[in-house]
Amino acid sequence: MAAIKIQDLSYYYPETIKPALNRINLEIPEGQLLIVIGDSGSGKSTLLRVVSGLAPTFYNGNLHGKVFLHGEDTVKMSRQEMVQKVGIVFQNPESQLVMNNVEQEIVFGLENLGLPGNLMKRRVMEMSSSLGLSGDLVKGVAELSGGQKQKVALAGVLAMQPGIILLDEPTSQLDPVAAEELLNIIRRLNEDNGITVVMIEQRLERCCHLADRILIMENGVIAADINTGSRGGRMWMPRAPLAYLPPLPNLFARAGFQELPITVKQGRQMLNSLMAASDSASKPGQDTPPVIGPVKGQELIDIQNLWFSYPDKEEVIKNLNLIIREGDFIALLGENGAGKTTLLKHINGLLKPCRGQVKLAGQDSKDLAIEEIAASVAYLSQDPNDYLFMPSVKDEILFTLKNFNLDDETYAEEIMKRFKLEAYRHGNPRDLSTGERQRVALAAVLVSKPRLLILDEPTRGLDYGLKKELGELLQEINGQGTAVVMVTHDVDFAAEYAQDICLMFQGQIIERGSKYEVLQHSTYYTPQLGKLFNNIVDNVITMDRGVRVLLELAGPIKSELASVL
Repeated sequence: MAAIKIQDLSYYYPETIKPALNRINLEIPEGQLLIVIGDSGSGKSTLLRVVSGLAPTFYNGNLHGKVFLHGEDTVKMSRQEMVQKVGIVFQNPESQLVMNNVEQEIVFGLENLGLPGNLMKRRVMEMSSSLGLSGDLVKGVAELSGGQKQKVALAGVLAMQPGIILLDEPTSQLDPVAAEELLNIIRRLNEDNGITVVMIEQRLERCCHLADRILIMENGVIAADINTGSRGGRMWMPRAPLAYLPPLPNLFARAGFQELPITVKQGRQMLNSLMAASDSASKPGQDTPPVIGPVKGQELIDIQNLWFSYPDKEEVIKNLNLIIREGDFIALLGENGAGKTTLLKHINGLLKPCRGQVKLAGQDSKDLAIEEIAASVAYLSQDPNDYLFMPSVKDEILFTLKNFNLDDETYAEEIMKRFKLEAYRHGNPRDLSTGERQRVALAAVLVSKPRLLILDEPTRGLDYGLKKELGELLQEINGQGTAVVMVTHDVDFAAEYAQDICLMFQGQIIERGSKYEVLQHSTYYTPQLGKLFNNIVDNVITMDRGVRVLLELAGPIKSELASVL
């Protein structure tokens, strides 16, 4: 019996004439791990909402067709029956966290099911231990980082032991180490407990090797249904365009290979075979790294001996020093809770130092009002919903322009076109998908033409195509002299577009250097291409450079060699 069976399913959100899902037919066998990918707004999240029963019960709208969970029609199931069969973790964890501390949050669902106290304690122990939350049980939810909140939301769902788990980008706010841990937990739940997993994930490089099957959604329909074969199989035969491929198979596809590696291990096997078959006496691509970014200009931010702690808490920032100049493009990487977001809030004046100084163009930030800082420092936080309060997308962008006396409708139209928002200009931004809301917030921030742009997890919720557009836009802005400082867990994005990398650990910057220096030989904080070429060819962490090296290695033999590997 299929764990999930969907028959002729169509769904319309309230007051819309275009279906978010259009005649979906799908069967997911029990115990399968299915990954759903697609552009922002393609219907991925809506599919999970319908399967979980939240649409139309919570989101309203019109639903046609049927959804069965282990043979039972969801229409005939009570809410209590539903949550014991299927659990969902949303893309934004704050939307499902309702209690004061971590332990209460994990217990909340169990209390609603009326479970005995000793059983609840055991499940809290199991979930907190497996997700690394044992030391955080008495912490307030508001104190947690975005990644920690995501783990708490997952713990609350897993504690109810559903047979089906729906995950909407579960690793989007996690650092590489935490993401690896979480995916291993999901893999174990799937393999050892037989739990059916349906997971939306834009970062396919993290998880495509785990999938039994991959669905590609476009405009509310299933555009492709790819069976990846047995897990750990040697090659993946995709029918997806380049826009949907993770960096590793994308690299080989761009170099003309017909069969593509799905893991770094497979890629290195191919690379070593190419090296052995190559007639070249020396390794290709051994030249020094290219000079990246514009010439550095004057000093914008000078952070000296910065210390900061929240009330009644330990220091979050400890004796930190950092200089940001015009033309810098810096990516801040580090584990959840390392102090990255707190540092950004000092740069834009939302927080003031406990000790030390933050100088903006020579002026102490303590002497400047937030409005004065905002004129030259633009900030985009993790949650795009913080920025959306106007009735239409166009009004959101015009609101920022008016605040800076730049009331220019032509420029607003240009920005909307650049971010592919023209079709939504009159729509309410809160009705858009998460990725689309992210684009609206980015557009609203960038219209002020700041000297310094700081972004906290800007790629969260964006597909590969939109991330490429964002990266190119940030590089264009940076090339015009605007400094960019970006907190991200997306190491591949940082490697492709940033110039310098700052690694943060326990409130300090432990290393700053060019992306080639910092990312090339790291274990976790390195892109897929860095892992692929590590100790084989130096200075390869970007796509263009990787394609060039691969073509040099393969030459005329690549098609013949690829067909026998």
